[in-house]
Amino acid sequence: MDWLDIIVRLGAAILIGGVIGLDRNLHHKPTGVRTLGLVAVGTALAVLAVAHDRQADVSRIVQGVGFIGAGVILRQATNGKVHGLTTAASIWVTAALGVLCGLAAWKLLVVAVAGVLFLLLAGGSIEKWCQRALGIEEKADPPDSR
Repeated sequence: MDWLDIIVRLGAAILIGGVIGLDRNLHHKPTGVRTLGLVAVGTALAVLAVAHDRQADVSRIVQGVGFIGAGVILRQATNGKVHGLTTAASIWVTAALGVLCGLAAWKLLVVAVAGVLFLLLAGGSIEKWCQRALGIEEKADPPDSR
């Protein structure tokens, strides 16, 4: 693997993690550009390290991300509602996208990033539209609670 390949793989991870982090930051969530950029580049680095040393275990890389996601999930004592699940899921999926960057699985990465961004940008609106169409009472959460 040459320098350019390493720069492209890690640069893609930083960029993709940063974009997902920007979405979380714009929705006032506890993660942002730096956090998810670091998650993505960290997993990409771990995959590259595994590629360099075949004795390492790739599955352990993504398992280590779970503690970060668990830290953003909160349960309110007053009403019992759980918050932070989308942010925790975005941490997990950002780690998986970092793995794809490390593997240079570019086609899979393009489709996955498009899907993730679609979900983050349009998912809340789709949920609200379906709730209205089906006559289901909307949640009392603020509009940017994703």
